[in-house]
Amino acid sequence: MAKEIRLNAFAMNCVAHQSPGLWTHPRDRTAEYNRLPYWIDLAKTLERGRFDGLFLADVLGVYDVYGNSPDAALRNAAQTPSNEPLLLLSAMAAVTKNLGFGVTSNLSFEPPYPFARRMSTLDHLTEGRVGWNVVTGYLDSAARGAGKDKQTGHDDRYDIADEYMEVVYKLWEGSWEDDAVLRDRKRGIFTDPSKVHRITHESANYRINNTIHLSEPSPQRTPVLYQAGTSPRGRQFAAKHAECVFMSGPSAKIIAPRVAAIREEAAKLGRNPAEILMFNMMTIILGNTEAEAAAKYADYRSHINPEGALALMSGWTGIDFSGYELDQQVRHVQNDAGRSALDNVTRGDPDRVWTVRDVIEHVGIGGAGPVVTGTPESVADKIEDWFEKTDVDGLNVAFAISPGDFEDIADMLVPELTKRGRYKPEYAKGTLREKLFGAGRARLDGPHPAAGYRVGRTG
Repeated sequence: MAKEIRLNAFAMNCVAHQSPGLWTHPRDRTAEYNRLPYWIDLAKTLERGRFDGLFLADVLGVYDVYGNSPDAALRNAAQTPSNEPLLLLSAMAAVTKNLGFGVTSNLSFEPPYPFARRMSTLDHLTEGRVGWNVVTGYLDSAARGAGKDKQTGHDDRYDIADEYMEVVYKLWEGSWEDDAVLRDRKRGIFTDPSKVHRITHESANYRINNTIHLSEPSPQRTPVLYQAGTSPRGRQFAAKHAECVFMSGPSAKIIAPRVAAIREEAAKLGRNPAEILMFNMMTIILGNTEAEAAAKYADYRSHINPEGALALMSGWTGIDFSGYELDQQVRHVQNDAGRSALDNVTRGDPDRVWTVRDVIEHVGIGGAGPVVTGTPESVADKIEDWFEKTDVDGLNVAFAISPGDFEDIADMLVPELTKRGRYKPEYAKGTLREKLFGAGRARLDGPHPAAGYRVGRTG
């Protein structure tokens, strides 16, 4: 039986997100990113299309690698300005019943004790529809904003992240027993103190001294865990912790080995590799005819901002592209920025040589993922072929314009995928984790490390 195709919308609490310059398109509404009506309308559109979730990216720090200045990012709205993503969720959850929310939060600058409470609160308010995209950051500007000279080394950030995960697992899973909260009006007892346990943790980077988690157990306890690193150290982290992995790359030739590598790592740790759900980025541009789709794509391309695209790529890779000629070849450089974006254009496909001009064209619409255009039927064919070649489980769908591209997917592509039996005819019941992995699985089970910290386990 063919694998079900899962869809997340990929967005960020900023202007344009992955398509710098497209905010100038007359049909784009992302300049309204700082007003709730935009997000409420988007959430309703995604639920109409039965999207599994809205995956909200976030970046701490400004893109100031290009020209050693933030000017290009500011001038072109290259993910600057940007607002905090977590604050959007309650409003969107209030107008939806099933849409999941995967929200990015950078653990490098977020103390685990208050963060754990914030995520538990969101899990309560969304009735178990929240996930956390675990990131460690890649911009020195974020480190400077936190009082450091520069970010911690790439692999060292993952070592710290492993410790961070142990702390939040202890808080989410190990502090309150499932039946600690009584809500007993007759006896006037809300919580049984004997079933609430103090947490202690002492490691090289984190110290929690004999304290309790402030939130009662939420529907999922630990939110659904997403992770977006595909470097060798990132794969190790994903194999241990992630339930869903987000990756980007311009071709199936690049994505397929990354999927296989993470599944292999997960199997070594005793996890079911088929249950690590892989999502890769893709931008989908639809038309009623091939000519209409091609014309729409050409229209979008006329709004690409080259300087904005290079500002993004410079931030992602740690390479200042302002000094490069347009036809200069892009070569590999090892540094402590994110590594996947640079590997995509230097190592991932040995048969292709990338120039700076190619990078602008590639990043200008949809960031670091492929762009697929056509009628609903031809796009569905391409997506099915992509799934066969890569073994991914879903797509994080970026946009050129929003919410228009998502409206097209909900109204044109989803019916075609449903007709082919490749898309859910209705939402499953339960929490986000149950929707992804099956009924009765609201909580993490072994061999996932979080399950080992749960006390008084009843489910």
